[in-house]
Amino acid sequence: MHSHPAPSPRGPRAAELAVECLQELDVLLGDWMETVRPLRAEYAGAVPDEDFRESAIQAFELLLRTVAELPVPADLAGISERIGERRAHQGVPLDSLLAAARLDFRVVWAALVARADDADKVQLVASAYHVWEAVEAHVTGIMTAYQRTVLEMGRQREDERRLWFDRLLETGGHNPTVVRDVSLALGFQASGRFLCVAALPEAGGALHRAAAALRSAGATLQRHTVSSASLLAVQLGRRVGEEGVLGTLEGVPCGVSPVVEGLADVPRAVELATATARALPERATGPLRLSDAWLEVLVQRADRFAGYLAEDVLGGVYRDSVPAAETERLLETARVHLAGSGSIAETAEALYCHRNTVQQRFTRLCELTGRDIRRPGDAALLALALRAREQGER
Repeated sequence: MHSHPAPSPRGPRAAELAVECLQELDVLLGDWMETVRPLRAEYAGAVPDEDFRESAIQAFELLLRTVAELPVPADLAGISERIGERRAHQGVPLDSLLAAARLDFRVVWAALVARADDADKVQLVASAYHVWEAVEAHVTGIMTAYQRTVLEMGRQREDERRLWFDRLLETGGHNPTVVRDVSLALGFQASGRFLCVAALPEAGGALHRAAAALRSAGATLQRHTVSSASLLAVQLGRRVGEEGVLGTLEGVPCGVSPVVEGLADVPRAVELATATARALPERATGPLRLSDAWLEVLVQRADRFAGYLAEDVLGGVYRDSVPAAETERLLETARVHLAGSGSIAETAEALYCHRNTVQQRFTRLCELTGRDIRRPGDAALLALALRAREQGER
């Protein structure tokens, strides 16, 4: 077996040359400024010249002291991290920042070579690894601090966005100043069209993934979490429309509001989406529009009155004198009829029986409940009572 040789140790001449370079930091800075000029063009306006020069001088001093094996003063110990944090706040692109920092090796190495005679250069080559190692430690410190700062900034921005969205919900969209400020803070158009989605806590993760997919598709949106639900407000546009949102929500049990016009109507849409989510049937596997769930929503919002309604309207069907089989047959006929177009013939066809049989069942249902399903008002009450009964049984 063959083992790789260990890196050569720094020679004393490399350390001496690094000390010489420390006496001429301004020269190194000038060389580096010229070398880094094309890279800096991308963010020259973000970093003031004085800041740029001071950071570079401190970085070179740190690197040369490391190569020279000299003590590092306390004010230089964290310079890599401070540069990373500051450039993150200034909005400097990370790839440009790291590329500029790696140019330190070229400048430091050139300075060392320029001060070495032929005999020194042989020893200097053996020290190249250590010069590069010092530069990479500096670059790693910059990158780690930059990424950590970006994450912290992202959390702060998200916290601010949540506070603004909370403010919109608290005011119900009735305060024009809040609506305007929220539109600016969240990047929404105050006059835009919005679709709101709500998922109960157990489906929050699935909604989060759907939100990420919508954002990747170019949608402007805001995710929000309250104690009872995970929320999503999506601004509809050319990139992502209503059907696009619903398609992304496939497999996510959630309630979906109607499309609303204007940011001021989003609090109402959130309330409707949340109510729809609470009316989801058991084992739901996808989105439910409010337009398809109004009966369930109304029954649920009725709270204990839903039970009173079911008892008042359907109580006669559950008398002891009515056989259970007849009760089930009458209620099933009512369900099928209410789910259809209201046509007796269509109901008879769905139940595989004669239309006269359907009529007879409706007459019997009317005798027991006092409600005639063939009258619109009574049909509405029976529909609500049936949903209330089913919800109570669940």
